[in-house]
Amino acid sequence: MSVPRSGQGPSSGLAGRPASAGEGGTWTSALSTGEFAAIRSVGFEPVGQVMGSAVFHIGRSGRNWGYEDCRFPGARLSYAYGPMGGVAEIALSGNGAPSQALVGVFDEARRTALARMTAECRALGGDGVVSAVLTMAPFVGQANCLEFKVIGTAVRARGGRHVDEPFTCHLDGEGFAKLLGAGWVPVALLVGMSVGVRHDDYRTASQTGSWRNAEVTGWSELVHAVRSDARQQLRSQGAQRGGDGIVMAASRLRVWSERCPRSGENEQEDRLAEATMIGTTIARFQVRQPPPRTLSVMPLGAPGVRQRRRLAAEYSVQGSHAGYRRPVKEAGEVDG
Repeated sequence: MSVPRSGQGPSSGLAGRPASAGEGGTWTSALSTGEFAAIRSVGFEPVGQVMGSAVFHIGRSGRNWGYEDCRFPGARLSYAYGPMGGVAEIALSGNGAPSQALVGVFDEARRTALARMTAECRALGGDGVVSAVLTMAPFVGQANCLEFKVIGTAVRARGGRHVDEPFTCHLDGEGFAKLLGAGWVPVALLVGMSVGVRHDDYRTASQTGSWRNAEVTGWSELVHAVRSDARQQLRSQGAQRGGDGIVMAASRLRVWSERCPRSGENEQEDRLAEATMIGTTIARFQVRQPPPRTLSVMPLGAPGVRQRRRLAAEYSVQGSHAGYRRPVKEAGEVDG
């Protein structure tokens, strides 16, 4: 991950910002005391709070209908026709339904906000962003406009080598430190989204109007399909960024109903479900292992001392110099 920084600034609007807290004054962050201590314990320092935002106008798609088109050909038949109307399928954004364009707009808006936050991080000399929070809200005073905003704290590794492309993650300071300690590194914050539309057909009406306890199979299939599609979108994005896995941050499901535009005078309804999954893709990293240290074994006491003890033992047994001439010679060679 570590390569020498090129030193090129991201854009003219950010080039004037300080490259470090030491050059520009006190840095800001939303880190708690514990998060700050955890980040420093793994060799990183906060350099400032960073953010990115984008306001997008959400239009409509198609000649006659918008993104909520259920595509059910039997929608014009009333419930009186019963099973003759057929079983409604799920119009899923991941399978090319009209809602695919809506999901594409949301994805583009999030990517734009994330790119601007990453540019601010790079301008501060940061190596990545922790505790990134992504929000979407209506833009005040303008219908059909949404603001996408992401905010986090930029951090930088101590040392002379830094990454070329800063990472982004939802992990707080303590979670980031644990991740690095376990041999993993964050790569990018990802969002997977799916929108599904299903017409409330005769079977759905029968199951919801029954006096018995019964599963509404059409709605079960709808929520399962959008969750699976959102998870698949998340996996696909993670693979494109080179991640080995994904740590989840949040999983949300929104379900509502709207009048079916295909039903004509029948006043039938479509059921819509929107699944959003947020997570951070992570990758393994290897740290160069230090060479094993050789253990030196040192004798306790000088060899000459041991030889002199042998001399004393020989002399005490034999009582003459003849029995310890050889030990004397050995002791002389050892002691020089």
